[in-house]
Amino acid sequence: MRKNRKERIRFEEGSGNVFADLDLEQPEQELLKARLTLQICKLIKARGLTQAKAGEILGIKQPHVSALMRNRSGTFSVERLMQFLTDLGQDIEITVRPTRKEHGRLSVIVAA
Repeated sequence: MRKNRKERIRFEEGSGNVFADLDLEQPEQELLKARLTLQICKLIKARGLTQAKAGEILGIKQPHVSALMRNRSGTFSVERLMQFLTDLGQDIEITVRPTRKEHGRLSVIVAA
């Protein structure tokens, strides 16, 4: 039963990178991998591919596709995930530019 009094909920504002907030090693790389994996999953779903067929296209076994579809990219490098995207018919463009901050950042921008 809920009481009518207002209860304060404590929270802490995140940094924008859940991996950094969890103090994981290389949080920017983990976020990049998660974003690449999300795009791979979207493409597989949009094409209506089975995991077996996606595995054939990507050159990996179905259980690895299953892991990707559950956003578990841990064993794959950023380079391998980018290769998967090109295997799925996507172009990848990498832009390097100076930053005004002390440390640069990584980002994934998906074209419409």
